[in-house]
Amino acid sequence: MQWYRRLHFNIHFAAALSALAIISAFASSAAAQETRSIRLILPFPPGGPADAMARIVAQHIGEGGGPPMVVESHPGAATEIGTAYVAHATPDGYTLGIISNSFVVLPNVRKLSYDPLTDFTPICLLASFPPLIVVDTDSPYRTLGDFIAAAHAKPGTLTLGTIGPSTSSQLAFEMLKQAAKADITFVPFPGYTPAIQALLSHSVTAALADLSTLQGQLQTGKLRALATTSPARISLLPNVPTVIEAGYKEVSADFFGGVVAPAKTPKPMIDKLTGWFSAAIKDPKVEAKFKALGFFPGGACGGAYDTILRRDNNDYRRIIAEAHLKMQ
Repeated sequence: MQWYRRLHFNIHFAAALSALAIISAFASSAAAQETRSIRLILPFPPGGPADAMARIVAQHIGEGGGPPMVVESHPGAATEIGTAYVAHATPDGYTLGIISNSFVVLPNVRKLSYDPLTDFTPICLLASFPPLIVVDTDSPYRTLGDFIAAAHAKPGTLTLGTIGPSTSSQLAFEMLKQAAKADITFVPFPGYTPAIQALLSHSVTAALADLSTLQGQLQTGKLRALATTSPARISLLPNVPTVIEAGYKEVSADFFGGVVAPAKTPKPMIDKLTGWFSAAIKDPKVEAKFKALGFFPGGACGGAYDTILRRDNNDYRRIIAEAHLKMQ
């Protein structure tokens, strides 16, 4: 009987080991899935405000126990290339898109290979970036009024550089140009940084960019801010007036950055992503980093963010049509 008991014990022991192996395999698989990197596709060149925003949030999520997130730059065609990449990615939640206002400006300018309102699931609005119109400190223009007056006096000779063409930055410029009835030449650049470099080398008369891109040159006195297109003054630059205060009530534009997933991404994954991003932008550490760069934390997620995107799309369509704006 001893041999039978020994055989019976060995069979049960082997079965237990087999079960443990299966459980371990499942656990390892779950752990591997949890640590799989999420790609954040940036449709701009590296170094701009959306890049900084994405990296701050990605780092916070990774260090807080969430999955590692990697920011990848896929610039070109006024954000269309990077955004199309996300639209056509596998909808598993591991390829996400960083978007800006251009996400809903572009479909009102030209035909795209995707529909921003149906081919994506909005996750969260992460931050807004107040835009500024600036000149270099050697410029004779000390106010926006000076700049517009010079444009009236010398039609077609003044230039303004910013991201473009067919971007929200160009739209803000075209709104100002029309409201002021001024003949100013638009000069497109692949990013804000090249536009500022062109301004510093006197290749353009003025530039439009966000505060985070300009902050260093403003602090060192290399650039002078004439006005912000934001509807309210910027807390970090309280003496810089709004374009509205300068007399152009039709011109009000803030830039924003958010994150979206491809449509048909499973709801459980969308819920996880929303939880990670929502918690990150509410964290005081992230808020402090945003504030230092001149960002304002977002907060609208899911359906609330979808409502914002649809509203902005309708607003941009109306503005472009009513003003007969010609976007390149």
